Amino acid sequence: QVQLVESGGGLVQAGGSLRLSCVASGIKFSNYGMGWYRQAPGNQRELVAAIGSGGSTNYANSVKGRFTIYRDNAKNTVYLQMNSLKSEDTAVYYCSATSGPLYYWGHGTQVTVSS
Repeated sequence: QVQLVESGGGLVQAGGSLRLSCVASGIKFSNYGMGWYRQAPGNQRELVAAIGSGGSTNYANSVKGRFTIYRDNAKNTVYLQMNSLKSEDTAVYYCSATSGPLYYWGHGTQVTVSS
């Protein structure tokens, strides 16, 4: 059974930082590309950042220079370090794992940035 469990969300003031974590189980983690998505009320889910199995990364333009995605294959964990947070970063953040046609999602963690 595949599980992706996110943690690290919460309430933070604008300009602050949070680090999200996603622990995966039930998959060979090192073979999977991992991603962070977010969805704000009334909006579609959007890609925030992704990291391939080889370590390549890509980011949404809105978070470049502020967010960093990285992974620890020994811990089956992907992280999202979020700095200089803005009110528009408020959303539920979801972890994803993908390999070929396989796609898995976590249940999400709420991030709220107060201005």
